[in-house]
Amino acid sequence: MLDETAFDLRKYLRRNSASVTVWLALLALILFGLMRYENFGSAYNFSSFLNYNAMFIAIALGMCFVIMTGGIDLSVGSVAAFTSVVAAYLSPYGIQVALPGAVLAGIGFGAINAFCIIILRIPPFIATLATMLAAKGGALVISGAQTISVDWGSNFTKLGMGQAFGLFPWAIVIVAGLTLALWLVLERTTIGRTVLAIGGSEDASNLMGLKVNRAKAVVYLLSGGCAGLAGVFLALGFGAGQPLEGIGWELSAIASVVVGGTLLTGGMGSIPATVASALMLVFNAPNFENGSGTISFSAYWQMVILGGFLFAVILLQSRVIARQQKVLGS
Repeated sequence: MLDETAFDLRKYLRRNSASVTVWLALLALILFGLMRYENFGSAYNFSSFLNYNAMFIAIALGMCFVIMTGGIDLSVGSVAAFTSVVAAYLSPYGIQVALPGAVLAGIGFGAINAFCIIILRIPPFIATLATMLAAKGGALVISGAQTISVDWGSNFTKLGMGQAFGLFPWAIVIVAGLTLALWLVLERTTIGRTVLAIGGSEDASNLMGLKVNRAKAVVYLLSGGCAGLAGVFLALGFGAGQPLEGIGWELSAIASVVVGGTLLTGGMGSIPATVASALMLVFNAPNFENGSGTISFSAYWQMVILGGFLFAVILLQSRVIARQQKVLGS
């Protein structure tokens, strides 16, 4: 049950001071875009940007919980590709079948990861690497290495083209709801505290009697489900299941989580900062610059600029963490 401190902004900022740098960096990018590019601040531009990148945010949210336990999930990109094909095949039956079907397929891969990691004691890196290869191969097998068109006659495509309450694309609303729900789970529930405790020390969590295996199973199921949801968005965005997509998505998700202030060793993390970081990573200012016709950046230089920007954010973030630890130690 929520109390009066559930949304205490000052308390939240004190506990998540490192993630504040991500929000400041994202705000700086937005302000730069508003001042630099014509029509950058239009409702259509922001809506299109958020709608297209909803799949990356969904994957980053699931990855955040996994990394907070000290684990890793390398399979999310391939699972998204697999579930996009599943969604395309199920699209003739409508969104009421295709959406839960694809998400359940993603959860199935999460269950395999959980079984291998918890029961078979296989390290998460190896277990999810194997699942990544299996999902990628499975997507190619069931699709015949071809894109699978969605059924445009069913109501499946309305999820991609329609707007909730006539205001926002459904993908934005769904991801916003998912973000809020996971934030509440992390901040205000026993399982959220258990996830953080496992990342801090799994042995200590076991000694305290926490349900470690249950929490670990939940986070891998969640990661698989989020990848399945991303697959639905992928199929809607391209109008087809894409078995060859998803390459490198797991690295982008990991980068979003880490830049958002979550430690790779686990024990600390922030859902809102992960979302801000995911948006920051897909904000391609050099591409806008090419469109303005004044300065031209090749795709290679765009990657170099993005890498430099991320390095600056992480460096600033490390300074904030060091200062916070110094204050707490004094």
